[in-house]
Amino acid sequence: MASSSTLELVCPAGSLPALKTAIDHGADTVYLGFKDATNARNFTGLNFDPPRLREGIAYAHARGRKVLLALNTFPQASNWADWTAAVDRAAEFGVDAVIMADAGLMAYATKRHPQLRLHLSVQGSATSYEAINYYHERFGVRRAVLPRVLSLAQVENVITRTPVEIEVFGFGGLCVMVEGRCALSAYATGESPNCQGACSPGQWVRWEETPQGMETRLNGILIDRFAPGERTGYPTLCKGRFEVNGETYYAIEEPTSLNTLELLPELARIGVRAIKIEGRQRSPAYVAQVTKVWRAAIDSLRAGPERFKVAPAWMAELNKVSEGQSHTLGAYHRPWK
Repeated sequence: MASSSTLELVCPAGSLPALKTAIDHGADTVYLGFKDATNARNFTGLNFDPPRLREGIAYAHARGRKVLLALNTFPQASNWADWTAAVDRAAEFGVDAVIMADAGLMAYATKRHPQLRLHLSVQGSATSYEAINYYHERFGVRRAVLPRVLSLAQVENVITRTPVEIEVFGFGGLCVMVEGRCALSAYATGESPNCQGACSPGQWVRWEETPQGMETRLNGILIDRFAPGERTGYPTLCKGRFEVNGETYYAIEEPTSLNTLELLPELARIGVRAIKIEGRQRSPAYVAQVTKVWRAAIDSLRAGPERFKVAPAWMAELNKVSEGQSHTLGAYHRPWK
């Protein structure tokens, strides 16, 4: 059973500067990906080539921190060798664990690199202890990242019935879909985020100033229209405004960020092993701001769980970098569930 003294802060590193920033501001662990489709944040300008990955691992390990490598997309028959080569590189470079979703790739890693620690990605969509225990028994998975669809009571139920460490998302963007199963972006562009690694890939995105306002489109599909001075968002189908029965609004999901800071004592109490911060696509400044707040909160909880209180300044800082400048407890807070 985990506790506040063992709660691990896992922060995003979309670049080498972001990695160093996360480490410098208190991350216990960073997670990152290669510059290709083997990871689920395959955007231009993000991620690591081999020299930068080696430098990042050296920087983290010299400071006693850990590096996790996301190999969490799904290979196809035509490109299987690219994913197995990524597993081989991960083992060669000495990452502390790989985050995986594909069972076939886990089988390869287990056979070829039995010393390599495996984590089950949120892209694996394992929402039950039975599923997590299967990955543990079959592939030796040591940690599982839960999808952002479970209530706190459901998370506790999973933790009490599995020997696998449980990691949950604590802050960052929300996905209305069950991770690893979204088809919206693929429907619009013909490229699956689960295989190519990018939701709303940049080559399909367009911003256009029109007499009606700034319009954002995904492969020609109008996603949103913004009034002058209104903050524009990246065009993803699930967070667009659409006309339904004559009314235009966020028909699927409003842009907001998950923020579980007030649940931190409860997450520690039920045995959550690690808190994950979303945002590999965000800037080093974002990483610094969020990491600093969560480090302070976790340290405060460790100092005295009975005295823990969310500081207003923490919330103010997190709201500055939240989508829509608002936050929610998401599925965690469902008292009726």
